[in-house]
Amino acid sequence: MHNLLIRSEHPADHAAIAQVIEQAFKKQPYSSHNEQFIVAALRKANALTISLVAVLNQQIVGHVAISPVLISSGVQGWYGLGPVAVLPEWQLQEIGSALIRSALVQLKTHAAKGCVVLGDPNFYSEFGFKVVPDLILDNVPAEYFQALSFDEDIPQGHVSYHAAFSAP
Repeated sequence: MHNLLIRSEHPADHAAIAQVIEQAFKKQPYSSHNEQFIVAALRKANALTISLVAVLNQQIVGHVAISPVLISSGVQGWYGLGPVAVLPEWQLQEIGSALIRSALVQLKTHAAKGCVVLGDPNFYSEFGFKVVPDLILDNVPAEYFQALSFDEDIPQGHVSYHAAFSAP
């Protein structure tokens, strides 16, 4: 995608971002179909650490969010990747991967220690995420919860996402 632009969200993008997220998750059986509300709630709570859009031909076709997570051990500097959304007609064309790579590069500049993700282990392992047995997200099969450490230090404990992830 030679004319794909990845940039930080602007306030004028919020409606388009919500639409992209809603469309991306509409037919996903694992989705509770509230992802666009999660992003809006993170934004409102000032907990949207990174919010990037993918723009193609002046249209927003993708979005990625990163927000802080809490780990029961008390370790600081860890974040959660997601949701990641790409319009259905643009999926499987590396747009989501480009968004994730850009978001992780930006996250490192925030002096982050690492990032966790809930999703397809085969897909996220391409970015260096791996299952960490002692890092637990309750009520989720362990193989779908992965971590990427930026400093080789892997924390242990239970992970909690921001309260926005309970958005109705």
